[in-house]
Amino acid sequence: MSDRTSPFARDTTLHGDCDRRDAAWYIDKGVEWLLFLGGISAILFIIGIFAFITHEGMGFITTRFDAGEFFTTQYWTPSDEYDPEYGILAMLAGTASVTGLAMLTAIPFSLGAAIYIGEFAGERAREALKILVELLAAIPSVVWGFIGLSVMNPLLIALFDIPVGLNIVNAGILLGLMATPIMTSIAEDALKAVPDRYREAAEAMGATRWQVIYKVVLPAARNGLLGAVLLGVGRAFGETMVVLMATGHAINIPDSPFDAVRALTATIAAELGETTAGSDHWGALFTIGILLFVITFLINLSADLIVRGIRGK
Repeated sequence: MSDRTSPFARDTTLHGDCDRRDAAWYIDKGVEWLLFLGGISAILFIIGIFAFITHEGMGFITTRFDAGEFFTTQYWTPSDEYDPEYGILAMLAGTASVTGLAMLTAIPFSLGAAIYIGEFAGERAREALKILVELLAAIPSVVWGFIGLSVMNPLLIALFDIPVGLNIVNAGILLGLMATPIMTSIAEDALKAVPDRYREAAEAMGATRWQVIYKVVLPAARNGLLGAVLLGVGRAFGETMVVLMATGHAINIPDSPFDAVRALTATIAAELGETTAGSDHWGALFTIGILLFVITFLINLSADLIVRGIRGK
């Protein structure tokens, strides 16, 4: 019997290799489609959420909605049986004031942390600090709310001699800390995107370390830093539990940072569970939801476009 492999044996081996290649091709395509569905699911979820809140709020928008009353008056009495009013001006002012103070808190802290982590810290210190900053993002928002109630409230009363410590300052500081991780991360990415040759050229001309950062690195990274700020604004603008628990939840156009206010998100969280489905009050709350969705979407879209632009350079 010949030791050589017969043609039939060679054909069997060839078919086996083809079967293995075909199986690998199907597996590759299956994984590709699975990843595609995973990626597209976020878009589908966003579309679904927007379609849902639009459907629920459309009845109010088409029958009862008055843009002049809704955006320019501060009277929110949707449960009044005889003369319900749907004005969100005070809640817009409360949301804007808390978000503004949060950014005043978060921007210096986030920018300083990003500069130190990216430009000054050693390798071990950099990794440790990045972990510590990210741990802030792991704290649940309801825990931040409890901190506002049990820690910040008596502290503000003692420091500023005010009757109640649930106000803009309380919520603004906590929201600033909550927005810090994402702002620090994006700001550090923006600083890293600045080419090293910029730093080397400035140092060759005799610039100090701080002059290099202030005169060269920060101006070159300004688009990415702006994107970080916008993402922080979106994070603070859409927060619910902290502004529900730490602002005092009073419908009021503030005159002072120590005034109690009510935010748009907190209004939805506080009233939706006690509202009759399909009523004008129900539709008004979903109309606020549509407004919040559009604003936060535009803020985050602008930030994403800016960050993508700086990373693409």
